[in-house]
Amino acid sequence: MEKKPTRDGFGEGVVELGAKRQDIVVLSADLTDSTRAGWFKKKFPERFFSMGVSEQDMISTAAGFALAGKRPFACTFGVFAAGRAWDQIRVSVAYMNLNVVIIGTHGGISVGPDGPTHQAIEEITLMRALPNMTVLVPCDAIEAKKATIASASHNGPVYIRLGRSGAPVITKPDDSFTMGRANVLKQGKDVAIIACGCEVYEALLAHDILKKEGIESRIVNLHTIKPIDEELIIKAARDTGAIVTAEEHTVMGGMGSAVSEVLSREYPVPVEFIGVKDRFGESGDPAELFKIFELTADDIVKAAKRVIERKKKE
Repeated sequence: MEKKPTRDGFGEGVVELGAKRQDIVVLSADLTDSTRAGWFKKKFPERFFSMGVSEQDMISTAAGFALAGKRPFACTFGVFAAGRAWDQIRVSVAYMNLNVVIIGTHGGISVGPDGPTHQAIEEITLMRALPNMTVLVPCDAIEAKKATIASASHNGPVYIRLGRSGAPVITKPDDSFTMGRANVLKQGKDVAIIACGCEVYEALLAHDILKKEGIESRIVNLHTIKPIDEELIIKAARDTGAIVTAEEHTVMGGMGSAVSEVLSREYPVPVEFIGVKDRFGESGDPAELFKIFELTADDIVKAAKRVIERKKKE
């Protein structure tokens, strides 16, 4: 299967936007090549701005561009955007409800050898807590390109979480993508596995394993964490009675928490969480880290069986 980093989808998408719209500008905080902002720089150097190692200034400048009628994309690693510049994002962008797109690359432990200081595993929690903020986590490069293009026409701030490592390309260019609307990739009646980012591929692998054991799993690609697709989540809970959430992110306040907030209010069912369990990341090969942090298809299979057993007892 073809593998391609989701950050490449952003690079392609923002270049396509730049060719069509003169209001598109790109800012980078000294990580131009790593975030793929350099692809835009080569095509449209007059609309690219390097801010150096100054994430706070980059966000504040992006806010200024938005107030001037531009559509800025502010690019850096997710750990720096959500960490170092969170105050500027909160006050200058989210509070003002400005049309700023924040690109946070190198999300999750799949960053690999860069280690815990560069592995953003908390930024979904931080970003979805902000009023007015839309949070997108594409599952592959094709979806990342669609998310990039869609975000340029959205009213209000957007945070797009992207990865460093190659991710299997599992969607097609003509597949539907609508911000705020999740996609059902596989139908099933025994358990629903709701995943985002690279965990969508692991969920699809888990689906095939479970199918061989006579368990029908519904696979949901929840590419928009906020605003969340409540209707689809509630339907999945009603139809299956058991939910597994899977994310390459801390389970504390992340996508799984967002799903559980919907279910606890509207239709409570047993839920199992796949994600990072209250710890920092560590350096290593991404595939090995996925095993250590229990983010693999096999781990999803185990969680699906646990939650089905819980459903039977309730």
